[in-house]
Amino acid sequence: MMGSGFGSLVLASILEARPGRAADRAHPAMARAVILLVQNGGPSQMDLFDPKPALNRLEGQIHTTKVEMFQPGSEGNRLLGTPFRFYRRGRSGMEISEAIPHLGSVADDLCLVRSMHTEHNNHTEALVMLATGKIFPGRPALGSWISYALGTENEDLPAFVVLRDPKGYNTSGTLLWQNAWLPAVHRGTELSAVGAPVLNLHPPAPRLPGADRDDLELIRRLNEEHLRRHPGESELEARIQSYELAARMQLAASEILDSSRESGATRRLYGLESPVTAGYGARCLLARRLVEHGVRFVMVMPPVEPQFQPWDAHKDTKDENEKIAAQVDLPSAALIKDLKARGLLDSTAVVWAGEFGRLPVSQNGKGRDHNRNAFSVLLAGGGFVAGCVHGATDDVGYRAVEGRVSVPDLQATVLHVLGLDHQRLSYLHHGRRETLTDASVTGARVVAELLA
Repeated sequence: MMGSGFGSLVLASILEARPGRAADRAHPAMARAVILLVQNGGPSQMDLFDPKPALNRLEGQIHTTKVEMFQPGSEGNRLLGTPFRFYRRGRSGMEISEAIPHLGSVADDLCLVRSMHTEHNNHTEALVMLATGKIFPGRPALGSWISYALGTENEDLPAFVVLRDPKGYNTSGTLLWQNAWLPAVHRGTELSAVGAPVLNLHPPAPRLPGADRDDLELIRRLNEEHLRRHPGESELEARIQSYELAARMQLAASEILDSSRESGATRRLYGLESPVTAGYGARCLLARRLVEHGVRFVMVMPPVEPQFQPWDAHKDTKDENEKIAAQVDLPSAALIKDLKARGLLDSTAVVWAGEFGRLPVSQNGKGRDHNRNAFSVLLAGGGFVAGCVHGATDDVGYRAVEGRVSVPDLQATVLHVLGLDHQRLSYLHHGRRETLTDASVTGARVVAELLA
């Protein structure tokens, strides 16, 4: 997939090594691909993953700690218990809410981190941080760094793919898969799980035999001549490579991306026969097919209905969580089950994460406001400890207090399971060696307790 000009740029920029060679990695890899299931809106930790008996016992009382609010409605600082019951699941006995029974069914394959924290309690900034390591836009996404470091295992497909709801974009839109100052070829490529998977790949009307080949050859010659006159323009190099990739995808990738070839049992596993789960299920299934065929990083975005940031339960904790859980719970668990059944889970790291959590106090009676001080994340496969619960929050779930894990810590650990050192994976930009985690500022570390 990489042209000679691009290859020389990588050679000079990343550890003076060629991307994609296992011998060039910082240490042996536990995984070869990552699937990031983004849960936009801020899933509520105390209603899904982090049971708090004290919160239920003290419901209605004024919390002794004044919480950090984002929106009006929580000024009373009155504690709100969860409307959901928790059950111990699997051999590990991991406590999971009744709101997500299917994820509970794979508890023994999960590594549950209950002690996450982040730096901003607004969706846009916190999502950009989850994707890029900082709260402000203009930095490369995690998937872009992985693409830059490792390339793709299949030259007919991009290394970094984004699967969003075809009905629209979630919060922050394409800011979450930008390449920024990395070479433009490492930007996330949007594919669709509905209809033609690659947008604008096929002409609207039949063409004469050989016409496409002749057109592509002419474009190739013109682009190469322009690149010769303007060396070092990464966007032009990426454009050339995108044409070459599109030509290869016309021949091979459409078959790879055709989920209709799956068995009836597999389609039922992902909930494709139900209108509630079909949309998200199709994206999770396509994510499995992509990593199965050599894609390094797949970002799966959540539904845009009932709202474009669907876990954002400001009005009614029970009703709003139930609606979005009904759409994503079964397909999320199906992805883990399917990867495991096919022998792919050990080599694929699955990350289920929102941008922050929720407050333990009520907002306007039955809702919860944003909370950057504590949230939960699920990890599976790829070298993560199975059946593990890491860290803890305080008695009501407001703040992470034990085994704290920052977003840069999580990103450093994800890079680690791919065999990449978050402090050595760098790119020279404006005279500074930039990294994803910027550890000298953020203090990012690999969380060894999460690793098998």
